[in-house]
Amino acid sequence: MADTVTALSLDDKLRAARTASLALAQASTAQKNAGLEAIAQAVETGAERILPANELDLANGRENGLSTGLQDRLRLDEARLAGLAAATRDIIALPDPVGGVVRGSTLPNGLQLTQVRVPFGVVGAIYEARPNVTIDIAALALKSGNAVVLRGGSAAENTNRELVALIQDALASVGLPADAVQTIDEFGREGATQLMQARGLVDVLIPRGSAQLIDTVVRESKVPVIETGAGVVHLYLDASADVEMATEIAVNSKVQRPSVCNALETLLVDASSAERLLPPVLSALRENGVTLHADERTRALFPDAVPVTDEDYATEHMSLDLSVKVVDDLDEALEHIRSYSTHHTESIVTNDMARANRFLAEVDSAVVMVNASTRFTDGGEFGFGAEVGISTQKLHARGPMGLPELTSTKWIVRGEGQVRG
Repeated sequence: MADTVTALSLDDKLRAARTASLALAQASTAQKNAGLEAIAQAVETGAERILPANELDLANGRENGLSTGLQDRLRLDEARLAGLAAATRDIIALPDPVGGVVRGSTLPNGLQLTQVRVPFGVVGAIYEARPNVTIDIAALALKSGNAVVLRGGSAAENTNRELVALIQDALASVGLPADAVQTIDEFGREGATQLMQARGLVDVLIPRGSAQLIDTVVRESKVPVIETGAGVVHLYLDASADVEMATEIAVNSKVQRPSVCNALETLLVDASSAERLLPPVLSALRENGVTLHADERTRALFPDAVPVTDEDYATEHMSLDLSVKVVDDLDEALEHIRSYSTHHTESIVTNDMARANRFLAEVDSAVVMVNASTRFTDGGEFGFGAEVGISTQKLHARGPMGLPELTSTKWIVRGEGQVRG
């Protein structure tokens, strides 16, 4: 009987989100922006509620052996709350995608066709130990006219409960439906399973987290899924690479925040310049606390490294661990990336534009870079205010997902009595 009550309670939440989505789809840009400003203010002034809940989650995480990388993702402080408020306000400044015209034409028979952007309706999100995602997705969903149902995982349950309560109060304070943002964390893993089965109540599901989580959602969901991917991210130092640029990009890509999906995981170095590039680049990485997992050719030049394994090359470490390999040329670098990439982000450091252009053309990832840190693969850095996730699939959306990626389209047809002959 208890299971039935739980199922009905979750079903009630999903139906309330569906009802709220109908109101949001009709809300004006000014109304939605007012809701976003109220959320930003709630995050700024809610530290006394949010941070103790977050510290409780962190304490539970430490007790339960949560990895250092996930603890970093879980942690909120005053600076990170200020960043979330600022990102929410950035979304206010962005164009409202709803109603935007994608294309249109007038047929020879006089019918006027217009394809316009419309909200999905109800967006589900399943993610792990990332309370920032709670704010980011809620804000992007609101601006794009969608209700959102959040399964943020047990690791962040206390934090997410406070965040969602603040968001709901903020929405209600400006006359928008509080049910537009829901958390189903209290239903545990069974709630996540039911969310994946809620076809007809949830329009699209977006997983963010480990490769295992994403794979589970893709395999088990009956709701259409936009697949975000783990980040086995590569940086290739071409034979012509400038050593200072290569060092700065490698260190920034790996060290600035190693726990996130756009952090560097494998460094590939052209053999013809390995003696020139490897010692300074790897020394700088070691000085920043990076443990190097390297092949034999690398260790011959830089003995302060541990042997690498094939498993290392396929691993998203989310820590200060980096796989390193010397490759014969661009062909071998491209082959290695094809073998191990999760199609997230890859970058090349080079002064040879022909090789740069070949890298851009042949690497099949959501974001491909030349002479830039992989850490720039981010909705905020791309000017989207925040991101729902970084899509590594090829249908509908690819790369950092902002407001347009949370919309579908419909065709408007205006006639004057035309009938088909």
